[in-house]
Amino acid sequence: MGGTLASFMAMAIGGREAAAELTTFQILFFRSVVGLVAVSLLLRRSGWRYAATQKLGWHVLRNAAHFGGQYGWFYGLAFIPLAEVFAIEFTTPAWTALFAALLLGERFTRSRLAAVVFGIAGVWVILRPGAAVVHPAALAVLLAAAGYALSHAVTKKLAATDAPLTILFYMTLVQLPLGFVPAALHWTTPSAATWPWILLVGLGALSAHYCMARALKLADATVVVPMDFLRVPLSAVLGFALYDERIEWRVLAGTALILAGTLLNIRGDLDRAPAPADRQA
Repeated sequence: MGGTLASFMAMAIGGREAAAELTTFQILFFRSVVGLVAVSLLLRRSGWRYAATQKLGWHVLRNAAHFGGQYGWFYGLAFIPLAEVFAIEFTTPAWTALFAALLLGERFTRSRLAAVVFGIAGVWVILRPGAAVVHPAALAVLLAAAGYALSHAVTKKLAATDAPLTILFYMTLVQLPLGFVPAALHWTTPSAATWPWILLVGLGALSAHYCMARALKLADATVVVPMDFLRVPLSAVLGFALYDERIEWRVLAGTALILAGTLLNIRGDLDRAPAPADRQA
């Protein structure tokens, strides 16, 4: 999850910079092109057997949901502060808990409920209760959260049988045509200055999803996803350092709630884990 957080931060910076020249669909298309080339090189080294899957339908569902989430996320990056994008996005764990229960049969324990409640409370504080959030980008990010949640739940299901490299391969393969068709309608050839940001988005996406797939293979989705709340304070720091976006006291207060929920969730999961002797038995 540490690798996931760092990768998403890199993607946010690359997406913000690339949006000055490219449309959201073009960013998504080039992200898939970079990703497909990188994954193909990895498959050539590791073996094309990793391209085989018995769950093609689940891969299509995962990537359709994820593509919708990515569109809303990159669209939001272009118009509203980084911290606000990540804050709105983190309604995702509430959706994830629902999808994980429906699709995976995961238990919704008290510690996981506490993580969601503390996380949502922290996001609510960061978004300044009572303030009107009317920008269409904010609504797009909110809808993106539901798409991400469905993607997380399906990733957990796929991780039981498919390798992370397999999941990455189908992510790039399915999402490339989804981005190309609308991108071609309003095409802009990237300038030389924009290509480094495109590469950062593409490689950051691969790294983020590889790390996320590994995390979901090792723990339940409702354990992994609340840890992602840490992107909110990290994005606030980046926004301040790179784009002169103010860090308000509400961000600090919300961060404290988010961290409290994350720690409760991790502690609860550790308490439920069997002792080493029990696992050996």
